[in-house]
Amino acid sequence: MITSDGLLHRIGNDPDIAALLAWPGGFSLGGEEHGEDFQLPGGLPRYPIASCGSGGVYFLCGEPGAAQRPVLYVGSEGEATLMGADLAEAVALITACPYWQDLGNGHPVDDLEEALREDHPGIDERRDRAFAVLGLARPTAGEALTRLRAVAARTAPHYLPTSPAEDDDEEDMPYDLLFRNDA
Repeated sequence: MITSDGLLHRIGNDPDIAALLAWPGGFSLGGEEHGEDFQLPGGLPRYPIASCGSGGVYFLCGEPGAAQRPVLYVGSEGEATLMGADLAEAVALITACPYWQDLGNGHPVDDLEEALREDHPGIDERRDRAFAVLGLARPTAGEALTRLRAVAARTAPHYLPTSPAEDDDEEDMPYDLLFRNDA
């Protein structure tokens, strides 16, 4: 299995794959640090790896070299979700469902998939190539939705960011979950 660093290197060295993840996937390498100060439970370190066009940032959580380094998405509106147990899963879900953020708003996956194919002729061939080059198994849209919801359900409490309280007598403010269990 490829490491997160190896996968990031592979994506960065293939402009076609990087372009597919950037648009329509919303995963552009070289992400900036998130604009707001936040912390993860237990002081877990996080490292920005990519950004999206709406101001959100993807982070690898945990120390480099750790066996488990989940990918966390932190949006610009105070929302967050785990995207994968590791970078390979996150990239597979983003590639399979580049409209993943709309799934959190209750849009049917079949409608989103149809619109994607209409707007981006050849998207299936591009996705097939991305999965092949990255050595990842391609889930169906339905499988990706199931996996995305399962990983998102693990966001709280261990990976839910909080904003530090402004006053000592206040509690830190948790981010909103991007995907709720009832979604």
